[in-house]
Amino acid sequence: MIHRRTFLGCGTLAVAGLLLDDSSLYSGRGAVSPTVVTTAGKVRGITAGKVHAFKGIPYGASTEGSRRFLPALPPQRWTSVFEAFEYGHRSPQGPSTLIPEVAAMDRHEPAGEDCLVLNVWTNSLESSGKRPVMVWLHGGGYSGASGSFIMYDGTNLARKHDVVIVTLNHRLNVFGFTYLGALGGEKYADSGNVGMRDIVLALEWVRDNISSFGGDPGNVTIFGQSGGGGKVGTLLAMPAAKGLFHRAIAESGAAVTGVPREAATQSAEVFLSKLGLKPADLDQLQKLPADQLLGAMRAAGNSLRLAPVVDGASLPANPYSSAPQLSAKVPLLTGSVETEVTFFPNQQLDPIDNADLHARVKQIVGASDADVDSLIDVYRKGRPGISDVDLFLTVASDNFRGDTVAQAEFKADAHAAPVYTYYFTWRSPVRDGKLRTFHTLEIPFVFDNVALDEAMTGTGKDRQALADKISAAWVAFARTGNPNHKQLANWPAFNTSERATMILNDDCKVANDPHGEERRALAALRTRT
Repeated sequence: MIHRRTFLGCGTLAVAGLLLDDSSLYSGRGAVSPTVVTTAGKVRGITAGKVHAFKGIPYGASTEGSRRFLPALPPQRWTSVFEAFEYGHRSPQGPSTLIPEVAAMDRHEPAGEDCLVLNVWTNSLESSGKRPVMVWLHGGGYSGASGSFIMYDGTNLARKHDVVIVTLNHRLNVFGFTYLGALGGEKYADSGNVGMRDIVLALEWVRDNISSFGGDPGNVTIFGQSGGGGKVGTLLAMPAAKGLFHRAIAESGAAVTGVPREAATQSAEVFLSKLGLKPADLDQLQKLPADQLLGAMRAAGNSLRLAPVVDGASLPANPYSSAPQLSAKVPLLTGSVETEVTFFPNQQLDPIDNADLHARVKQIVGASDADVDSLIDVYRKGRPGISDVDLFLTVASDNFRGDTVAQAEFKADAHAAPVYTYYFTWRSPVRDGKLRTFHTLEIPFVFDNVALDEAMTGTGKDRQALADKISAAWVAFARTGNPNHKQLANWPAFNTSERATMILNDDCKVANDPHGEERRALAALRTRT
């Protein structure tokens, strides 16, 4: 495989011929796209089925060596035409723990610290175009994955809905979220959030360049799922990101709090100890091999807090409290899926008995036996005929989605911009249906990629109709700040009294406070415990 940097010296047609079977070009025979001028130099990609795809465009310089743990710099200008035919590096990371159905979507592109790259899909390269721009932030809990998964391919959204799609890679785990400011002084003041600052740099690239790809820099939507939803919530509270996006979509993820500086410093000390370093040796971190840092991360296990840090500068305060002031006018679309936890490896999926159900729910909520029995009764009442294992999975998932609901409530009560909420309940037939409605399952429908993602969605004829509805809603929200379109029933904005929520399934419909008694019962237990 030819490294993306070497494309500068390769023959265009010869290289393009190596790439025509890429999944993003399935709609037709590819050809080299027209040349586009960016702030760093000229680029060209592949055109197939009228969609222009550009992959691996650098939006920042390499972060290895002396730039490790420091804010990224813009890329160095290039003089030849950059041939954006292949996906760039992902951030260094540990082994994947994804379930097989989701792992099948991973392209497994090489990892490296030269990972500040983005991908663009567009219907037109006319600079006068005013197409909405949708910037995807991938999941992976701030520690893994990349923006190049097959299910994130932007071809269909660009082709069918005339939007410009951007996906990107940025620094993750210890490379993106190790806070050294309290140990190393001003030089490392931003180290705990360089992964988020990478995203800000990518959004600045969008602001400065996307009009050359037919997009409107004045109409940018950030959207992401799981850890990507957390990144969306964090950007809502980052001063440096203010004005770089205009709408936000957070799927199965929220940023209510960040890591406190004290906890982040303790995490950094653990990390240093695994490397045999002292605070006085911080500059040695920039000289060690990346694999050695990853080894120390694995050795430290769950003792590291690798997430955005409330450092008082790049993230001044917890997103829950600071976002309303910084992003008051930004409309929000947010929601979750019914059985989020079936995504996780080794999850209980087969039938359980009443005693096992009681024990599992008690472990989740930490309540007395009587309170656990009372909570189970509430769920049985609200979901007649539910099996013991489905009840357990639903309680576990409702506990998981609490921050998503809290973020919607907080946004609604600010009364500055609308928030729309959804609850995705369509069940996948894969693995004999045992995965139910697993975390990440809505993504192929959002990107209108169910035909590419059969490992997750199966092959049923019902999939495309739902994908048409969901992708159109996401695009409508990106275009106007309102997800309503003619294929859906009226979707009112959420407030904390009616709590209107769109149920996304074969029959999409709005319900006021769906399963509200369950929500209130679970919240009451959290308050008491």
